[in-house]
Amino acid sequence: MSSRRAILALPAFALAGCGFRPLYGPRPSGQATSGLETVRVGLINERNGQLLRRSLEQRLGGEGVASRYDLRVGLGYGIEVQGFERDGTPSRVRITATANWYLYDSGAAPRLVAQGMARAFDAYNVPENQFFAADASRDAAERRLVDQLAEDIVQRLAARFEAGPPQAG
Repeated sequence: MSSRRAILALPAFALAGCGFRPLYGPRPSGQATSGLETVRVGLINERNGQLLRRSLEQRLGGEGVASRYDLRVGLGYGIEVQGFERDGTPSRVRITATANWYLYDSGAAPRLVAQGMARAFDAYNVPENQFFAADASRDAAERRLVDQLAEDIVQRLAARFEAGPPQAG
C-alpha cells in the first residue's frame, strides 16, 4: 500500500521542483498577495451586487492598505425555467450570473490595466406549495453564484499580479 502512495505522490514532487503552483487552492502568496491587497472594489448595484462586493473584499484582503487599483464590476443575471409541473407551474429554475470586470490603475488619470468576464451557473428546485422554501432555495443559489464569481475574479487577478504589476496597454 505504501508503494502505491509513493507512486501517486511522484507527479506532485516532480512538479514542485519546476515552480508549478496549483491555481485553485490556498490563498496566493508573494507578489500576487501584495497586488491583490492594493485593489479597491467599487460599488456594485442591487442586493446581489452588494454581496459580490463583500465577497470580493473578503478575498482580496487589503484592509488598511493604500489602494493602487480600482476594480469595477458589472453584474447581470439570466433566469431560465428548466422544469414544469403538470399544471404548468415552474419546478426547477436555472440562474446564469455574469460579471464583467475592469481593473483600473487609480493614478491621476485612471487607465484600464486588465479586464475579464466571469460566468457561473446554478439551479434550484421550486417545492410545490412552499413559498418560503422556494425563496430560501433561490437565495442560497444566488449566494453560491456570488461566491463562485468572486473566487473566479480573484483567481484571475492573482494570476495577473503574479505575472507582474498590470500595465496599461
